[in-house]
Amino acid sequence: MAKQRPINLNLLTIKFPIPAIVSILHRVSGTIVFFLIPLLLWMLQTSLSSSDRFIDLQDLFNGFVFKGIIWLFLAALLFHLVAGLRHLLMDCGFGESLKAGRCSAWTAIGLAVILTLLAGIWLWVN
Repeated sequence: MAKQRPINLNLLTIKFPIPAIVSILHRVSGTIVFFLIPLLLWMLQTSLSSSDRFIDLQDLFNGFVFKGIIWLFLAALLFHLVAGLRHLLMDCGFGESLKAGRCSAWTAIGLAVILTLLAGIWLWVN
């Protein structure tokens, strides 16, 4: 008898375990960082071209939308860093059990949230 294949492959109805969610978000955050790097390179090139352009970039940076984009980049970068360290530790053999995997996933999320909030405070205070 042929095996029954699942009929519903809607990813929104499947309940993923927290380590899977962290792994997926690690890939998403890496993609966000990849696509925002050209913006950072443009900012660097603009700031180095002349002193007037540097001042223009500073004025642009004081805007709410631009700070939001930078905060998004920092949030993605920090989560990618924390989740990447989690993956590296698991590759070295630490935390491979189910319980340790769940614990490290929640720790990665918590640490990334704290670092993102600190980055936001630093960004909007300065």
